[in-house]
Amino acid sequence: MKIALVVILVISSLGLIATVLLQSGRSAGLSGAIAGAGESFFGKKKGMDELFGKLSAGFAVLFLLSSLGISLL
Repeated sequence: MKIALVVILVISSLGLIATVLLQSGRSAGLSGAIAGAGESFFGKKKGMDELFGKLSAGFAVLFLLSSLGISLL
């Protein structure tokens, strides 16, 4: 049981790292901070960014649950 949780933890951590790195970065600088906040407020994520956002949230939940499960064992 513990080995399975460790395997799930490793897979979820690698998946989380990969999906976060593959997401496009937010705009840099002062003008990007203002425009980036407006875009995130109005929800202008499209295409692969939306997919990577959902995947990273799923991997984060899986990582959290597997690390919690390991700590309880």
